[in-house]
Amino acid sequence: MKFLISVIDEETSSATPTELAAVDAFNERLRAAGYWIFAGGLVAPSTATVVDHRGAEEALLTDGPLHDTKEHVSGFWIIDAPDPNVALELAAEGSKHCNRKVELRAFLGD
Repeated sequence: MKFLISVIDEETSSATPTELAAVDAFNERLRAAGYWIFAGGLVAPSTATVVDHRGAEEALLTDGPLHDTKEHVSGFWIIDAPDPNVALELAAEGSKHCNRKVELRAFLGD
């Protein structure tokens, strides 16, 4: 089963050197165990553009994030875990390593 682990933060690029090292170690653990698919950090939500091309000749582009909130997704992991319980354990471990809240969601149809 494939899962998205979203890292929740109030800032962008706020990780300390110790947190970055812990995340690197967690990433290596995911790779070694065969859970790793992909991971990445995201730039600030203020740089986002919302694109809406539903039922119109041209796409409507709106600068800024979809939602203006205090917390936002600052990074993510995509993992392949054998079941939801393993995914929950990995999400908890990821939260500990990055020192942030995370949200775990399964992909549809997987």
